[in-house]
Amino acid sequence: MKEYVTIAAPAQDDFFERKSQFIGYIAPVSTEEEALAFLAEIRTKHRDARHNCFAYVLQSGVKRASDDGEPQGTAGVPILDVVERERITDVIVVVTRYFGGILLGAGGLVRAYAHAAKLAVDAAQRKVMSPAVLVQVNMDYNQYGKINNVLSKYTCIVQDTAFTDLVSMKILFIERDLEPFRAELTEMTAATVQAEELERCMGEFPL
Repeated sequence: MKEYVTIAAPAQDDFFERKSQFIGYIAPVSTEEEALAFLAEIRTKHRDARHNCFAYVLQSGVKRASDDGEPQGTAGVPILDVVERERITDVIVVVTRYFGGILLGAGGLVRAYAHAAKLAVDAAQRKVMSPAVLVQVNMDYNQYGKINNVLSKYTCIVQDTAFTDLVSMKILFIERDLEPFRAELTEMTAATVQAEELERCMGEFPL
């Protein structure tokens, strides 16, 4: 498992270039089937558009691009270049063009499709998917405030807190922050409180 950046939810933006409208869409996907389903959705929504060009890049290493009738290399590849430059993966970007009657030329098309793709990427909220560890920390009530306060120093998400005879917290840590937290926890509690590992997984953390 390795860390990568993707997006949290679909997003879109658009602009006009010489009367042609370019609408950039981006969506999170994890398989080719999901990417193609999103593409089909956009094509249905814009069935009257001249072109629905796209590119997608998956964490599995698969990447595809299509000019969808535009001159070869003027749409799909520029969209793909934007996605790769932004270093995001598990995404599809679709750029819909409504032709305005004025030809843009090859260079104009490349710039327009790249700009639409960048607008879509910039409209999306990014997130980090990273190797993570879910731990459980059981503590006395008089230790809770101090331990809870130090969590802000680390990349972690408190998933659950139960108040019974003890306070029990389930915390998802980005993998690299767990050992520094454990060291601080040992020092601040004189080794009376431990972070018990429950599960290793890929965790979602905001950028």
